[in-house]
Amino acid sequence: MITIAVVDNDPAARKMTARTLQQAGYAVHTFTSGRSFLAQMEAEPFDIVFLDLHLPDRDGFDILTHIKATHRETEVIIVTGNGSIDSAVEATKEGAFHYLAKPCRTHDLRLMADRAAEKIRLHRENVHLRSQVGEKALIPGFIGNSRAMQAIFETIAKVAQVNCNVLLEAETGTGKQLTARAIHELGDNRKAPFVYFNCGGFAEDLICSELFGHEKGAFTGAVVQKIGLLEAAAGGTVLLDEIGEMPLSMQVKLLHVLQERQILRVGGTRPIDLNIRIIAATNRNLKELIRKGTFREDLYYRLNVVTIRLPRLRERREDIPLLIHHFIRKANKAFSKNVRGVSQQALDLLMNYGFPGNVRELENIIQHAVALTEGRKLTPEDLPPRLRAQPAQGGWNEETLLPLAEVEKRYIARVLHTTGYNIKAAGRILQLSRTTLWRKMKKYELNNPAKA
Repeated sequence: MITIAVVDNDPAARKMTARTLQQAGYAVHTFTSGRSFLAQMEAEPFDIVFLDLHLPDRDGFDILTHIKATHRETEVIIVTGNGSIDSAVEATKEGAFHYLAKPCRTHDLRLMADRAAEKIRLHRENVHLRSQVGEKALIPGFIGNSRAMQAIFETIAKVAQVNCNVLLEAETGTGKQLTARAIHELGDNRKAPFVYFNCGGFAEDLICSELFGHEKGAFTGAVVQKIGLLEAAAGGTVLLDEIGEMPLSMQVKLLHVLQERQILRVGGTRPIDLNIRIIAATNRNLKELIRKGTFREDLYYRLNVVTIRLPRLRERREDIPLLIHHFIRKANKAFSKNVRGVSQQALDLLMNYGFPGNVRELENIIQHAVALTEGRKLTPEDLPPRLRAQPAQGGWNEETLLPLAEVEKRYIARVLHTTGYNIKAAGRILQLSRTTLWRKMKKYELNNPAKA
């Protein structure tokens, strides 16, 4: 609960201010002197202080300076007579949140307290999110507190210690390259090279030259010897992205490399031994490609020593607030902005959006919003039209013209399924207490199928 101190030697003003703020739901303590207030402030700091500049024992400016020097998060609202407005304005320049002129109206007291409290809550939320980012981003480059991501982190940490081939199956924008780099960085060969190659959109000759290298004179234009990426990655890791796009004839050559752990430069005659880890990534269903005859089954099993399937962002929605905060910080730094968070309405839109582009799309949305916003918090108006229009466009069509209870049941069921029936995470997304969520689960018979 937000705690407020009212420091005023005027009995009538002090009692009226305290009563108004107590009725607004705040915990209020009153003081008649600066000395008694400062003693209590040192023992147990207050969140908000309504401070009269004219006290019998201490100058209000001195008290303000002391508070801002020792308790920077405390917000101070100056309360003063009409004859001292200039002093009150000066106090705001010295760090006061705002000022009120006596006699104060109850509406103004509540409004000022609510605004200061919102600023404090936002600051605390940001501190909490920063701590979560620091604690949970145990894998280089990753942010996530969801059960799905914690399982991925555990797998990455285990795989990194074993020099085996890995197959990453994931949609675009979920972090395939981050995952590969994390495996490399956590392994014993982290000081060796990490090499990336995209297999899509290249002819076989170019892929051969890039991966295997070539000898001087191997073909027209080969005026010098070239070391291929596989050879250049000696002792390290090679990420072959979009492996499903690799031509069949090239798949045969890659299979030979995996079997023999050797390469032959184009135009060369001397095999070169390899000591590398291959990580292959794809956003396509390789088993379906095998059935269609466009991907070799033997290559699939050579690559698929360990498979890591990265979750889509809509499957780890509880990570969205963490990611939003992280991307706001990045965008602030890039654009020299000072955006401090996101409004509840904007967060609701982001939490309900499907994110076909996954984390990459979320980052682009936040970058766009931070770059263009003129406020300190992102609002729905800062988000792309497709997000603001989503309730009317579709995405919720299955719930159109349904009873409200059925809509609630379906949405709670969706959140529970997405969070793996993590009650704490589901309650946070739904903004329901644990008790209320349990009661609704019982009402709608939403039992965890894993415990059935």
